[in-house]
Amino acid sequence: MSRKTTICVYCASSGNIDQKYKDDAYNLGRLIADQGWELVNGAGNEGLMAAISDGALSKQGDVTGVIPNFMVEAGWCHQRLTRTIKTQHMHERKQLMAEMADACIALPGGCGTLEELMEVITWKTLGIYSKPIVILNTNGYYQPLLDMLQKAMDEQFMKEQYKDAWYVTDNPQQAVKLLAQLLHK
Repeated sequence: MSRKTTICVYCASSGNIDQKYKDDAYNLGRLIADQGWELVNGAGNEGLMAAISDGALSKQGDVTGVIPNFMVEAGWCHQRLTRTIKTQHMHERKQLMAEMADACIALPGGCGTLEELMEVITWKTLGIYSKPIVILNTNGYYQPLLDMLQKAMDEQFMKEQYKDAWYVTDNPQQAVKLLAQLLHK
């Protein structure tokens, strides 16, 4: 039996955000499940993490959550996931999520999400991560970061070729369609 294609999704755990972000996360979860792909995320029980997991689960998709023990103890763990992997710390969580996945998608989020996205982009520019990276730019959320990355290239802090390290889409349907093409090359 072959292993399922696995998509890691980095996203916000904050619940106090515009409904559009939650809707896109939920729809992305449903679309990932429709593809027969497994979803891997941070196992959060609020915000976009909960929405994407709930979307995949609504279509009987497989969802693996990876979460540090301290977050489980704080009550932040989604209780209905297919599988939950507990880690000792955040570094272990991030590495395991990246290793498990065939590709990653970054939805809007705060410092943790931005840090996860920048880490995999950095790994890709260093040649130690070869998997597709898709930025889901709901409501133009990531435009300031994309502008900053372009400025880093314009100012010679990054090579222009690194722009090929990531892809940007505006909606969940585009993200899944793009990943389907990239994963089946």
